[in-house]
Amino acid sequence: MRTNKVFMRLQCALVITILAGCSPAPDSLSLTGSSTIAPVMTEIAQHYEAEHKIRIDVQSGGSGRGIQDVRQGLADAGMASRALTPTELAEGLQAHTIAYDGIALIIHSDNPLTELSREQVVALYQGKIDNWSALSLPARPVVIVNKAEGRSTLELFLQEFGLKSEQIKADVVAGENQQVILTVAGNSGAVGYVSIGAALAAESSGATIRTLPLDGIPATTEAIANGSWPLQRPLNLVTRGQPDTDIDALLQYIRHSSDARRLILDYQFVPATN
Repeated sequence: MRTNKVFMRLQCALVITILAGCSPAPDSLSLTGSSTIAPVMTEIAQHYEAEHKIRIDVQSGGSGRGIQDVRQGLADAGMASRALTPTELAEGLQAHTIAYDGIALIIHSDNPLTELSREQVVALYQGKIDNWSALSLPARPVVIVNKAEGRSTLELFLQEFGLKSEQIKADVVAGENQQVILTVAGNSGAVGYVSIGAALAAESSGATIRTLPLDGIPATTEAIANGSWPLQRPLNLVTRGQPDTDIDALLQYIRHSSDARRLILDYQFVPATN
């Protein structure tokens, strides 16, 4: 099945982006940033390169890196899995939305938990609940998996639950979505939060994780598409000012090519409509 291949590609993308160099080659485009966008962008780039005489280097590192690289002229476009802030917009940065995603809490599939209240999420991440027995579940230590600084997933999670970074009592800090997924899949007491697209692709491929509902709403692409999911976000390519000819051509390909749309859907994201 296609979903089985997607999870394998996501794992490979983690290795590829770490090993990739930082300097763009001649006649190339450099895209850096969000680990949520990087895997699907890597596949889109491969299709695009087959039809155009240009190389596209895709590197992850987090939305913060993508935005900073564009500011400093180190990348032709940054990948940011969040909206730009007013300050960033005032600097002349522009966001070009290619898809939509959400953020969901994930637990090990052996954990019988079916839902968490917002108060319980806050208590877990502040270390006030350190054993699942406090929630009337089988006794096992809670392992809190948090996202690293500079990741939009962390920023949006903190904003959604009214937390500050220094309040988080994390046992594991991870950067890439796949690091979080692999950590939770390998520990029955773990809880983390990741891209819904990444979680659904991994779950469909047999990873031992499960997404949790938020405000009683299941974490699905349908909930993202109809706007009912509480914690959703745009997936953007960011440029400094208007995109140049090469980036604009890539954006048009992403938005109008059936191949790009299929890949976005394969990664469990919702394609942008314009």
